[in-house]
Amino acid sequence: MNNIEKEKLELIEMFGVFFESTHHLPPLASRILGNLILDGCKSGLTFEDLVVRMSASKSTVSTSLNLLLKTEMITYYTLTGDRKKYFKPSPFSNRLQTYLKMIDLEKVLIEKMMSYREKTVSCPEERCNLENMQEYKKHVLTVESLLENTMQRFKEIENNNNQNQI
Repeated sequence: MNNIEKEKLELIEMFGVFFESTHHLPPLASRILGNLILDGCKSGLTFEDLVVRMSASKSTVSTSLNLLLKTEMITYYTLTGDRKKYFKPSPFSNRLQTYLKMIDLEKVLIEKMMSYREKTVSCPEERCNLENMQEYKKHVLTVESLLENTMQRFKEIENNNNQNQI
């Protein structure tokens, strides 16, 4: 095995550990996603490709792919006259959408918590909690703005690349 192959396997394993710990994905789904990020961005990988690469049963690969599709971490396309699906990682702009959804939910919680705390503050600890929430709200709004800007830039890059392929 050459150095590039070793580096690739190490990267797939690192992606696997990362997606297991941060996205709570099962090990096989995490490594499938790692494979798609490394090798699927160009033309995609077929189900059969992934079964061979992962040395796993068809049913476990299928279950993992369905989970990744459901969570919108991957996508697929088909070709006319070809019954195969070609799996690819979702575009970065789509992946960041998940974080924006989380931020939207968090903003609702923060607002409700601040409203409640403003009505019920009765001690220095609760006053401190309210001040922390106010500061945290500023942070969340800043992160939201950064994500929106980054998503917009990714969309521009993705659109430019799609136009160059036509």
